[in-house]
Amino acid sequence: MIKIERYLIFKNNSLYKNNVMSPAPLIFAHLGDLHITKAKEQNYIDLLSIIAQIETELSSQLDFVLLPGDNADNGLPDQYKLVATALKMLSIPVYILAGDHDMEQGSLDNMYKMPKTQKLPLSVLHKGNRCLFVDVCGFGSGGPDFRLGMEQLEWLEKELAAAAANGETILLFMHVFPADLKSPEEQQSLNNLLEKYAVTLVDMGHTHYNEIANNGQIIFTATRSTGQIEEGPVGYSIITVYKSAVGWRFKQLAEPFPFVMPVWPADYRLLNRKNQIIEGEYEAAAIVLGARKVSSVVCKSDLADWQDMTFEEKDQLWKAKVEVSAQPLTIKATDVTGRPGIWNIQPATANYISPKKVKDGSDADTIGIWPENGIMGTQLGPNRNGKPIS
Repeated sequence: MIKIERYLIFKNNSLYKNNVMSPAPLIFAHLGDLHITKAKEQNYIDLLSIIAQIETELSSQLDFVLLPGDNADNGLPDQYKLVATALKMLSIPVYILAGDHDMEQGSLDNMYKMPKTQKLPLSVLHKGNRCLFVDVCGFGSGGPDFRLGMEQLEWLEKELAAAAANGETILLFMHVFPADLKSPEEQQSLNNLLEKYAVTLVDMGHTHYNEIANNGQIIFTATRSTGQIEEGPVGYSIITVYKSAVGWRFKQLAEPFPFVMPVWPADYRLLNRKNQIIEGEYEAAAIVLGARKVSSVVCKSDLADWQDMTFEEKDQLWKAKVEVSAQPLTIKATDVTGRPGIWNIQPATANYISPKKVKDGSDADTIGIWPENGIMGTQLGPNRNGKPIS
């Protein structure tokens, strides 16, 4: 029988204040499938560099790091030892999912012997966000045999119901899209649960390419592999959740800091709640990631001059009142060395018409290409193998 694990998260040896109703956004880093084999391989060198960067630049700002499965390419003990060695650098929580490659030896025993790995399924509360981590590989027979199993489905429904009753924002972490589950009945059951309990985000691995789908309620995000790179430069994604608005940016490893993440309002491609539609004057909010002190943050939404944003200690956000415009909202941060970081989004106004949604838990509701954000649309990886969405 599956044991229900529920946790509140401690940081710096003290419980987060106002955990359930925290005003600050949830911020986490997603490191795509590692596929670690040997220490001399480039993907392991990249992993060490990514983790070193996260620890030195982001450890005081991130809530956790996610490994979405396929951690060891062949599920072998020596491969997990390499992953564990890299993870020793991290001082923040790490959550580790199982992938089909982790099952290559017929079980997940080797993965669970790795330090920092917690038994799945797992339920954790971060800043009022109920984070549910499930195993879709250990219940199968190896390879791409993705299953949840009846006990885990029952566990998931209890967790979802409790989180909804407590007013928590719900996030689900799994290795694949719900539509990739082997059983059509499980696919339907999971999709029904996600809709019934108003899940905000489903974050996944497996694709090997960056992908975002939006069914109008749920944002589905996948980050390209760290270990088997078919498109674009190496990196990782940073994901934020703030008042049910999801922010997603791909961070190239070589890209300098500061790194700007608007958290409110949502980009129109990520619109998943009606209250994210802006009108008149609205409040823009952003986080600025990086270890160096920030000297200024400014924004603009039209051809007018830049306006200053003000830092608010209570939620660690930079904010400004902005007038609705047909132009993108651009935010620029400058650190004390004079180095700038800039990003823009296009919020949805009342004139925005959302495309018709399929809502089948697949990539059919893709937002399409977003090349400046690392989403190329070429889908070069095992999930689609470069085949266009039908």
